[in-house]
Amino acid sequence: MVQQKEPNTYEKQLVALGRVLQTLREEEDSDVLVTAVITYLHTEFEYALIWIGLYDRLEHRLFGKGGITPNGDLSVLKQRFALNPGDILEQVVIQQRPVAVPDLRAEQRISDWRKIAQKFDIQGTVVFPIRYRDRCYGVTLMGSTGWGVAPRADEKVRLSIVLGEFAAALYKIETEWQRQQTKHPDEPLLEILAKLRSLTGLGPRLEAVVTHTHEFIQATRTSIYWYERERRYFWRRVGNRQKNTGFIEANQPASGITVQEVSGFYQALASDQLVSIGEAHSSLKADTTTRLMQQIRARSLLAAPILFQGELLGFLAVEGMEPRIWSEGEKKFLRGAAQMLALTIPVDEMETTIERIQQDRELTAEIARSIYDQEDWKATFKQTAEQLCKRLKTERFLVLMYDDNRGEFEICYQNFPGNRRPLTSPLAAFSAPDLKCLQESKTAIGIENLESEQNLSGWRDRWLEMGVRSVILCHTSIGHPLEGLVVIGHEAPRSWHRTELELVRIVSQQMGFILHQWQLQRQTEQQHKIQQAMQWGIKAIQRAYQVPLLEQATLQHITQVLQAPLAVLVHWQPGQSTGQVLSSPPPNDRFAVNSDLAVPLHTDLLIRWALESEGAFSLTAKEIPGNSRQWLYGSGIGELLVVALRTAPQQEPTGIVIVADEAGWHWAEWQLQALNLLVNQFAWARRSLALTEQLISQRLKLEQLAWYKHRRLEETQRTVLTGLKRLDELGNPKEPLFSTRYQQIVRSLHDAIASLNQVIQEEQWQIRPYPSSLSLITLLKRALERVDPIIKERQLWSQVHDETNLLISGDILKIELVLYELLTIACQRSAPGSRIDLWCRQIDTRWFELCITDTGHIEPHLLQELESGRPDWLVPSILDHPPGLHLLVCQSVMKAIGGQFNLYKLDDGRNMSRLVLPIAPSSNATRSK
Repeated sequence: MVQQKEPNTYEKQLVALGRVLQTLREEEDSDVLVTAVITYLHTEFEYALIWIGLYDRLEHRLFGKGGITPNGDLSVLKQRFALNPGDILEQVVIQQRPVAVPDLRAEQRISDWRKIAQKFDIQGTVVFPIRYRDRCYGVTLMGSTGWGVAPRADEKVRLSIVLGEFAAALYKIETEWQRQQTKHPDEPLLEILAKLRSLTGLGPRLEAVVTHTHEFIQATRTSIYWYERERRYFWRRVGNRQKNTGFIEANQPASGITVQEVSGFYQALASDQLVSIGEAHSSLKADTTTRLMQQIRARSLLAAPILFQGELLGFLAVEGMEPRIWSEGEKKFLRGAAQMLALTIPVDEMETTIERIQQDRELTAEIARSIYDQEDWKATFKQTAEQLCKRLKTERFLVLMYDDNRGEFEICYQNFPGNRRPLTSPLAAFSAPDLKCLQESKTAIGIENLESEQNLSGWRDRWLEMGVRSVILCHTSIGHPLEGLVVIGHEAPRSWHRTELELVRIVSQQMGFILHQWQLQRQTEQQHKIQQAMQWGIKAIQRAYQVPLLEQATLQHITQVLQAPLAVLVHWQPGQSTGQVLSSPPPNDRFAVNSDLAVPLHTDLLIRWALESEGAFSLTAKEIPGNSRQWLYGSGIGELLVVALRTAPQQEPTGIVIVADEAGWHWAEWQLQALNLLVNQFAWARRSLALTEQLISQRLKLEQLAWYKHRRLEETQRTVLTGLKRLDELGNPKEPLFSTRYQQIVRSLHDAIASLNQVIQEEQWQIRPYPSSLSLITLLKRALERVDPIIKERQLWSQVHDETNLLISGDILKIELVLYELLTIACQRSAPGSRIDLWCRQIDTRWFELCITDTGHIEPHLLQELESGRPDWLVPSILDHPPGLHLLVCQSVMKAIGGQFNLYKLDDGRNMSRLVLPIAPSSNATRSK
């Protein structure tokens, strides 16, 4: 332990302690206090090095106030020592506890003091904090030339008392200094208020506020910046007059501040926040602070917003060329001055506001007159758009109608400059929060900058592509369900005045009246069109004479009436286990079905649901069963309406109808009713047509059978009569040839009777499944032989042209009867003495053409009905009796065989009966050889 200079008694120590404590309590000069402490430490304790350093909180460093060195060099004790992490000095300051160092020369954690210790040969050192109320005001460093020297317990007590009292004295001095430095804004603000009452006009008032503010705060510059809404920037309207004209260009005040560059600064002012930027402190983000200070060309700033009724008019700012800590009094004064200024501005702008309100009132009145005077709502929209865009200095005006079924906004009307692109497709619906905010808003909503705002996320990209940066939106029926929107668009970011928002609100409600009337009119027209379409569709269903035509017509009308992209029919016959898929032509692959796939009726869940349901039901794409997705696979299918084809309760359904639309579509009640009505009519019509086609088919089969059997009986009769005639012509039974010829005739009669028995007892009407073949020459010889009596009776002349020895394939018996029938009818209608020609021509390797021409008379109705078919089976027709009936039977027989029969009227007046017959494959092979 360091020895004291001379043995002191305990009483002398107390006297010295009391003397220094009295000095610390009474003295108010910090330098005197430091000197007293250093003297006491030097007198009472023999340390070779004594140093006192006070703590600078802002810079986090210690600056030396003096002390004692071994050689009397005090310059090193006036230095400033930065506090680094892990440093012993920083440890003492932060932890506020003394630290002993055995050898200061070798200590690495004490920065520059190591070099000082080596210079003065200081080893054992102790560092005491100067603290008061848990606050450190500095440190005291005491070093000795001996190693590991530390104060005793009583010395620690005296050091603690002295340094504690020293810290308390420093606290009092700092508190008094802060009190004296604190500015009280009350009296200056009252002076400003008195000054403003005596001035007239906005300009003098602004200058008075700037002058008094500059005098109170004493900054480099004091300015008032005004906000330009349309261009979104602040411009310097008033500033203090600089007495010193020696400023360089870099220090000149900024003429304007763009909001886009310092959006955070603008948002803070608009939220009525005071912006403070000073030494090591900023109320804004770092990037915003840097850009703002670059624009105003200053290093410290204090700005207070000038707000009136929530609208930002500008801000009052004091700027410094050096970093500065703004006091609370300065902040309060600036805010109070800005608020006083905001209260005086409405008085100055009252005349302008009254004039603007009068203009807006005239504008809304003119719009109201045009609503009641103009019959054309588009002309009203056009006039309103032009006037409103001129008043607000905007480029775009839109009226949008909300379609709840499709969840989108339809463009009802839009006004835009001639050199701009229009919106060409509907706008998607808002998100749920945006839609709720819009419906609950009682005023128009203004968005200053779409690029930085979070609202309208679904519209932002579309608007930005069109060059729109700022918009106003207003509900056209405030307080009622959403029907439409009025949208005002501007091509640059800008703020919207509350009077502008109010004007748009009034105009939007007026537009809402037109929109509501127009929507009612459109709904009426739509219902009328739907009614007409329903009637037309039902008539078309009733006019359809074939089931395929009926099905296609019904699906087409369902898509038209319901305005859906796809209608599907799955149909079957009673007793079948699978159904066939038929669809209306889809507009694209997004609404596609697999019409080639047979749908299992008993396992397909969608079919089962439809059959178990009494009426139409809806479901979403997610609810479609997996097996139904195999044939209903379109990616665009999102919503379905399904209904079964039902007629009478005792009759089984024969199909289901499915209507598909995009996801999110809502089916209206009238659409369900229309679908049920159309499907009900379709089910009955389809059943009736199916029954009619079945009865017609059965009738044709019976007529074919009757004709066939009648002709076979005629042939049998002819054969028998010919045989009997030959028997009569045999002559004397004793002649040698009599027995032979007799046996031949009897055998021929037996064959004829046997053939007739086969027709009567065994043969049903059908085309033979295994075709036979016959040469064309033989076929023609037989046919001409059978009609030879008629030809001779009517003295007709007949000839076969281009006859060939081809083999004809098929049901030869029926082909022979058809040829005989056509030749018979041609002979019967021909005039006596006229001619009958048969023309032969090979079409290709498979088909042969045989034409019969005559000059007889034919009814035009016969040709028409035979070609196009009977329009109504209930109306008497020329095809109900021969020869029309027989010609119709021949046509159906040839169709069943696979051939073809047509009857034409040639240009030269002749009739041509044309047969297309199949050629036997063996005939082609023979000809090729």
